[in-house]
Amino acid sequence: MGMTLKPVVELGVAEAYVILVEHFGEERLPPLDAVENEDWGRDLLLSRFEEHTAAELAAVGLCLIEADRSRA
Repeated sequence: MGMTLKPVVELGVAEAYVILVEHFGEERLPPLDAVENEDWGRDLLLSRFEEHTAAELAAVGLCLIEADRSRA
C-alpha cells in the first residue's frame, strides 16, 4: 500500500512553520516566536496549508484531513 499521510492538524507549530517556510517557500509569515504560543498562530499556519493542493501536500507526506483509519 501507499505511504500514510500525516494530517496537518497533527503537526506542532514549529514543525508546521518549518515545512511552510522550507518546503513551500512561504514568506508571508510572522517570525516563529510571534506565532508559536498564540492560538491565532496555529490557525494561521493551518490556513496556509489549505492554499496548497493535495498533491503538493502529499509530496511532503501531509494531507489536510485525517483518513478513516478504521478501514486499515
